[in-house]
Amino acid sequence: MVDVRTSPRSPGVELALSMARNAAVRLLQVAILLWVISTALFFLLRLSGDPAHTMAGENASPEMIEQIRVQYGLNGTFIEQYQAFVGQMLVLDFGASLSTGRDAMELVLEQLPPTLFLAVAAIAINIVVALPLGGWLGTRPETGAKRFTGVLVAIVQGVPGYVIGLVLIQIFAVSLGILPSVTGGGAGSVLLPALTLASFQVPKLVRVVASSVAESMEQDYVRTALANGATPSEVLFRHAMPNALLATTALIGAQFAFLLSGSLITEYLFNWPGLGLLLVNSVTRLDFPVVQAAVFVIALLVFVVNTVMDLLFQVADPRLRRR
Repeated sequence: MVDVRTSPRSPGVELALSMARNAAVRLLQVAILLWVISTALFFLLRLSGDPAHTMAGENASPEMIEQIRVQYGLNGTFIEQYQAFVGQMLVLDFGASLSTGRDAMELVLEQLPPTLFLAVAAIAINIVVALPLGGWLGTRPETGAKRFTGVLVAIVQGVPGYVIGLVLIQIFAVSLGILPSVTGGGAGSVLLPALTLASFQVPKLVRVVASSVAESMEQDYVRTALANGATPSEVLFRHAMPNALLATTALIGAQFAFLLSGSLITEYLFNWPGLGLLLVNSVTRLDFPVVQAAVFVIALLVFVVNTVMDLLFQVADPRLRRR
């Protein structure tokens, strides 16, 4: 009779148990993360100013301002407002927008698809440009063209994204007039903001791919493949590039998560109707409910992307499951 307690588990069972444990830990982590971020944001927003004054206008009477505070629940103490906020947050109810009167979470979810579309477009450009360029830079021998390209990549990495965005607007929208400078609903309106976001991501990915490929090209199995008659391109695409994909995939996942939260300036620059533009406008208007809902959704999306990437790595690499 086999003792179940001491019998070895199959790899499938080990994988399922590992993923279940990670899922439970991740759920606890996301709950703590969202609570901490929402709490910090709640008090910071209320220390930044009184939205009742902004809504009422400069010539409003004290009675009118107080009426607005009562209407939107801003007349209580910080603790009273926080207690009401926590209760609403548990059911994903962040209240009505102070600017439009619409449900804050509804506004945020309406602006989410354009942000996701822009992030996917930027990542696609990033992959198409960085993978072949990084693979080429990682091979030997090193030529003058490769050294010049490496220097150019390093320079571009140090340039702020909004500067590149302004340069792209000047070239393609003002000088050549072939692309719109702001969102106009056409198919070409996504190109400039996507290129702006990708320009900040491409140099990092190029350097990681080049480093991984260069390291792989020094391995014994590559020398064996070359000795057996394989061409340099066959060695690059069959051996070096696949081994570089794990580190590359990790960086791409991190970059996608960053794009969900770090495209505020680009969306504002190109008037892209996404979460970034909504968040910037809501901050300037002291629209607390919309800001809180937007930050909540962004933090949740970033956490989900990172969690999915971790789970994919555990499936692909058994060493991570054992760890």
